[in-house]
Amino acid sequence: MSYYQHHLFFCTNQREPGEMCCNNNGAQAMRDYCKERVKAAGDRIKGNVRVNNAGCLDRCDKGPVIVVYPEDVWYTYVDQEDIDEIVESHLINGKVVDRLLIDNQ
Repeated sequence: MSYYQHHLFFCTNQREPGEMCCNNNGAQAMRDYCKERVKAAGDRIKGNVRVNNAGCLDRCDKGPVIVVYPEDVWYTYVDQEDIDEIVESHLINGKVVDRLLIDNQ
């Protein structure tokens, strides 16, 4: 059993100007927002949750990218509403958000 019930890694990599990367899509701000939402959810989320920055996750063409472990679920997102949906559906209710899965695109 993992120490964390959910461990989220947000790619916040920043490449040279003109090169595709997750941080061009506000990844750092979205990671910070997610961390706030997880904290606000408190006891509604069972178990420990950690929200971390990650370097390049090598899926730039699908970005911005989040991976949730230990489930190994890969998401993309556009805005705070997508982050809210991941927190509510996946982290609180245990249901993967199919429409945001990068492997379904």
